[in-house]
Amino acid sequence: MKMLVNIDVPDLEEAETFYAAAFGLVPARRFGDEVVEMLGAETAIYLLKKQAGSTGAGTATRDYTRHWMPMHADVVVENLAAALARALEAGAMQEGEIRGADWGRIVQIADPFGHGWCLLQFVGLGYDEITT
Repeated sequence: MKMLVNIDVPDLEEAETFYAAAFGLVPARRFGDEVVEMLGAETAIYLLKKQAGSTGAGTATRDYTRHWMPMHADVVVENLAAALARALEAGAMQEGEIRGADWGRIVQIADPFGHGWCLLQFVGLGYDEITT
């Protein structure tokens, strides 16, 4: 199985700049003026230009203020402090402090389009440290 990650954004150029600066992704293919493929992660990420107020899911409309959704993406990094600094410089907002766990460290951020992300740095065996 292959997964693709699609991220709705109101401004494609702004999103491309943010994701390149924050996560080191690089633009690849373009699909007209509405989609850009970003590479550099283990799966391709597609930025989809969708206007605020347009229908998102069911009858819900897209809103690019900070929002919660029951699914989010984690970005696994080698150096959490450096990755956080890079994301913040690119325009992300930090949400809470860096927290430690038996498997590593984590911090929550939000991109300029209201989407939540977690930056994770594994230590030792990562999640296998807590496998039962």
